[in-house]
Amino acid sequence: MPKSSPQARERIVAGAADMISRRGLSATSIREMAKHAKAPLGSTYHYFPEGKQQLATEAVRYAGDTVARLLSKELEAGPAAGLGAFLALWRKVVVGTGFRAGCPVLAVSIEEPPTDEIPPAVLAAAEAFDSWENLLATSLREHGVAAEQAAQLATLVVAAVEGTVAMCRAKRSTQPLDRTAEQLQALIAAAVEG
Repeated sequence: MPKSSPQARERIVAGAADMISRRGLSATSIREMAKHAKAPLGSTYHYFPEGKQQLATEAVRYAGDTVARLLSKELEAGPAAGLGAFLALWRKVVVGTGFRAGCPVLAVSIEEPPTDEIPPAVLAAAEAFDSWENLLATSLREHGVAAEQAAQLATLVVAAVEGTVAMCRAKRSTQPLDRTAEQLQALIAAAVEG
């Protein structure tokens, strides 16, 4: 039995998130996730005895938490700074991978579940989206935006950026991100100034 190591476990989770962001969940096996993370398959099952769904759920949580930490830090400077960081993150992902990767949270969300039950990875994706929206909405409220408008604008930001990342991948261009960024920045500025 492999010795437990938080670093090894996190490397497997991060590798799985990256693999899902590139290929989606259905097209990715646990064996491929282990190989991508440069981890033995036995170690992967040691850390994730429930298999692929457990690893995918952890990968989505990891990705969601990583984005939430970035947002939380950047939102200290205000909603415009948070939005800028959110956009910059996804630009780095799509450009840095040659438009081969997107968001693992979105990737898991759009796949057809194998049964009528909602898989844990999809529930984790919903939690990640909620977290991002709540962080943005809180920052907007703290900067004078009414609660309902802040919630709506936060949902719009997350939905627009996630959709834009998919468009960038399909078009192999950052043009959709540039256009979306300009409009979202204007909406945030108007809401905060209004």
